[in-house]
Amino acid sequence: ATYGSTAEAFSSIPFIDTRAVVPSLSSPSWPFHLPTKQRRAAAVSESLSNKSHTRLYNLLDAMGEMLRGPKLDREENLPYHPPFCEESSICEDKVRTFAIKERPISFTGEDFDIVEITDNQNTDFVRVRGAMLHLPGKDKMRVKSSTTGQSLVTMDRVLIAATPSYDLYRDVDGTKIGWMEKKLISFMDTFDIYMEGKGGFGVTGLFKPTPAYRIEGDFFDRNFCFRNEQGKVVARANMDGWIQFDGMNHYQVQVAEGMDAHLVLACVCCIDEEFDEEHKKRKEERKRKEEED
Repeated sequence: ATYGSTAEAFSSIPFIDTRAVVPSLSSPSWPFHLPTKQRRAAAVSESLSNKSHTRLYNLLDAMGEMLRGPKLDREENLPYHPPFCEESSICEDKVRTFAIKERPISFTGEDFDIVEITDNQNTDFVRVRGAMLHLPGKDKMRVKSSTTGQSLVTMDRVLIAATPSYDLYRDVDGTKIGWMEKKLISFMDTFDIYMEGKGGFGVTGLFKPTPAYRIEGDFFDRNFCFRNEQGKVVARANMDGWIQFDGMNHYQVQVAEGMDAHLVLACVCCIDEEFDEEHKKRKEERKRKEEED
C-alpha cells in the first residue's frame, strides 16, 4: 500500500500494547478508547510526568534529610551504668525531643531551661544552672530535675587543659563518669566524650582510647550530632530559630532510644557556653585592634 504521508503511516500501524513497557498504562483509567496516535502521545506525556515527579520527590527527600540531619540509631550499649537518672535518662521505645532555652536574664550567664516536647507535649524536664562565682574550682554547671530539684549532672570545667574540657559527674552517687574535651587537632570543630577508667594519655588524641562519643557537625550554625563508638548517630542538636544571640540561644535536641538524655543535654549546654566565650573573645580582640589603629 502507498501512504500519503508519514503521519498517515504511523496512524495506520496496528496498535501495540505498551503496558509491558509503561506499567502505568495498565491502570483502569488508561484511555484505550482514544485513537492510536493520541494513546501514544499520552504514553509519552505520562512517562515524562512520572520521571519529573520522581526527580521532584527525590529532591524533596534529600532536602528533608539535610534539614533533619542524619537518621538516629538506637543506642544498644550505653558505656556506663547506671545512667545519670534511672527514672528519666533513657526511653526505650521512641525518639525523644527536647527544647533548650537559654535564659535572657541570668546572674551566671549559664542558665538554661529545658522542656520535653516529644509528641507535642510541653513538659518541664530539667534546669541547667551555672556557678554564681567564677572562681578556681567553682566554674561549673549543674543539671537539676525540674520536678524534684535533685542535682543529676555536674559539668566541672577543667582549669588547666590544652583544650576546653569538662569533667562529668553523676550527682546521685558523686561518680565521675568521664569528661568532654574539644579535639586539639582536627579539620573541623570536634568534641570527644571519654569514659573514666578506660586508660590512655596525651593531649592530641594519639594515645587516648577511642572516645565513647564524638560530637561533630556545623558548629558555626550550631547543627551537630553525637556518634557512638560504632559510628552510629544517637543524638543530634540544631539551633532553633532564625535569629539568635550569644546570650539567648535556643536549641532542639533529639535523643535516640537507649541513649542517656541527660548526658546529651549537658554536653549541648557546655558546647553552647564554649562557643559563646570564643565569640566574646573575638569581639574583644577586634575592639582592641580598632582602638590601637
